[in-house]
Amino acid sequence: MMSPREKPLLFIVSAPSGAGKTTLGNLLLNEFQNMTRSISCTTRPRREGEVDGRDYLFLSVPEFKKRLLKGYFLEAASVHGNWYGTPRRPLERALAGGKDILMVIDVQGAGMVRKSMAKAGKNLKAAFVDVFVLPPSVTELKRRLMRRGKDQPREIAIRLKNAKREMRDWRAFRYVVINDRLEQAYKRLRSIVIAEHCRI
Repeated sequence: MMSPREKPLLFIVSAPSGAGKTTLGNLLLNEFQNMTRSISCTTRPRREGEVDGRDYLFLSVPEFKKRLLKGYFLEAASVHGNWYGTPRRPLERALAGGKDILMVIDVQGAGMVRKSMAKAGKNLKAAFVDVFVLPPSVTELKRRLMRRGKDQPREIAIRLKNAKREMRDWRAFRYVVINDRLEQAYKRLRSIVIAEHCRI
């Protein structure tokens, strides 16, 4: 059932790598049927089990930069040595159709989208909400990155260094959720979606 809110939500979940933003985002999509995920483009190599067009749109660096120059992305940034970006057109079509959009993106990307939304002002076709997911500690974040087994030690070191910088930006977000225990963190996150749909 649609809420009284005239505009759908543009709902950003952002976090340092390994804090759990993708897992939490997937839980939202499983529960909220009117929410669809914005699929980002990336130049990083595909990991085992990832599907092109479902997890990411995997592009070569030249193709990504070509699209970047043509204004294809709502936001784009180089993160951990790879490019990431959000295609503009699919997002605009989904919002025009009344769908809530979930964007699971890095801190740089969230900042770019925030600026774009501020410039749009009253012409916004969505209600903008951003949530920052924090790990309980840097030590726990390191443990999670090592446990998931997706990155080499050098990559983990880079991600941890970037995470310490990114975590200083939490004040820029409307909401903060600490992912200490997944079940509790998800309850907090879903409550934000429900509350925002009740906002007048």
